[in-house]
Amino acid sequence: MTSTGIRLHAPAPGWSIDADVVVVGSGVAGLTAALRCEAAGLTTVVVTKARLDDGSTRWAQGGIAAALGEGDTPEQHLDDTLVAGAGLCDEEAVRILVTEGPDAVRRLIATGAQFDESTDGGLELTREGGHHRRRIAHAGGDATGAEISRALVEAVRARGLRTIENALVLDLLTDAEGRTAGVTLHVMGEGQHDGVGAVHAPAVVLATGGMGQVFSATTNPAVSTGDGVALALRAGAEVSDLEFVQFHPTVLFLGPDAEGQQPLVSEAVRGEGAHLVDADGVRFMLGQHELAELAPRDVVAKGIVRRMLDNDAEHMYLDARHFGAEMWEHRFPTILAACRAHGIDPVTQPVPVAPAAHYASGGVRTDSHGRTTVPGLYACGEVACTGVHGANRLASNSLLEGLVYAERIAADIAATGLHARVPQPLPTAERPAHPLLPPESRFAIQRIMTRGAGVLRSEASLAEAADRLHRLHADARDALHENGKTAEPGVDTWEATNLLCVARVLVAAARQREETRGCHWREDRPERDDTAWRRHIVVRLNPDRSLAVRTTDTTDFPPTLPQAQEQ
Repeated sequence: MTSTGIRLHAPAPGWSIDADVVVVGSGVAGLTAALRCEAAGLTTVVVTKARLDDGSTRWAQGGIAAALGEGDTPEQHLDDTLVAGAGLCDEEAVRILVTEGPDAVRRLIATGAQFDESTDGGLELTREGGHHRRRIAHAGGDATGAEISRALVEAVRARGLRTIENALVLDLLTDAEGRTAGVTLHVMGEGQHDGVGAVHAPAVVLATGGMGQVFSATTNPAVSTGDGVALALRAGAEVSDLEFVQFHPTVLFLGPDAEGQQPLVSEAVRGEGAHLVDADGVRFMLGQHELAELAPRDVVAKGIVRRMLDNDAEHMYLDARHFGAEMWEHRFPTILAACRAHGIDPVTQPVPVAPAAHYASGGVRTDSHGRTTVPGLYACGEVACTGVHGANRLASNSLLEGLVYAERIAADIAATGLHARVPQPLPTAERPAHPLLPPESRFAIQRIMTRGAGVLRSEASLAEAADRLHRLHADARDALHENGKTAEPGVDTWEATNLLCVARVLVAAARQREETRGCHWREDRPERDDTAWRRHIVVRLNPDRSLAVRTTDTTDFPPTLPQAQEQ
């Protein structure tokens, strides 16, 4: 796999540093990879877009899933994951997750993460959608991600890892053979490094999180603009299953025009016995699935949307008044505070909820060691497609996936001796290879995607979205070709350009998959079709910025790298 030659329009790097490994992102996946690389004796640099603790991990409420409870087994966890994934999980990837997961959680605890304990001193485990057992470890009631982030950030600082905060990574650097040679990045604000620079390294680990900001309403923070997926595409990497965007069923409804990050009402609230009801108080999930409100997320999201359509309503309700004030305050203090901040008291009234974009089950295609189709480029966490999630992520598997596969990446880099190679990056292009979009394009993209590629999709809605996205792309391209002009380089324009890139891929994949499966819901193709579509959709970017879309021959992913090219 060779680079496309496409790079964001940006000034040439004005400074550089060298490392064995550069990790991009500071969530559970990124910091775990960095800590394990450092422990293996590798010179490691962590680059993160905001502060070290500002990624998606700290917003995770429910917890981390692993077979840690009495009577639970990795095999049971595997079964629940495969069912949720609707026939598209890579079973070997899931088996790695569930068998290595328990010890990975124990190592996280040894690193300093403090999980809630039961009265007998063991872990207090809860249950979430799609799980047949209580296997979700949580912290601070509903602040699991914040506690994991705290522990990992403290460990990184205690060990003196080099970090570059407030830095947007731009593009991958490669050598003459197409192997990874580092990244270019832009540091925002004053510090040790300012402006555009480079980190030269033979191994790059993408742990940049999701792309929820491609939709108008999302649970993702503002930094989740698909930067890692866009960088990988420009570098020539393949992405897979991007059509499977999970819409969390229960997001606090703040009005039909609400945009940006919305407060999440964790699935754990339903795990503790909250009910979904309509305006008349009717529990509409009963009879739709054996687990009712605790069905996999795609089932619950569809159930809510169907009821909204049937009742001509903008939202449904989550009723947990029977919890009482003490349980709300002890078990779900973060959610309680968020609801009350918006004038809703869950202790005395049902909470208005509606689905919103939450998690990308697809991403940069990797193998079981986190290797992508570009030698030296790795990916883990939400930016990656390991095959674990299939068509729909099982609740609380995301933190575990980031943990397990980050450890595997660090072990692979150390074992292969990849870090011994001295990178010789090719010079960056003098002329802009990729036109930049004006900042206001971000909101246009979000509206296009919400309307055409949201919870409900059809060929008509997707075709309209594809056409409107193409017009944004063509306008920027034509302006560059006709008069050499492009939007001024900067964080807003780079983010908008990345969002357009991932939006185009998502829509192309969603149009290709002519069925309903997992969290991909086609109104015009309402049935699941295993004969034709129990396959993966793989997309790469061509040098002319067109998309190459293909469907795999089987449910198995092809190898990421030919054996001869592996590090």
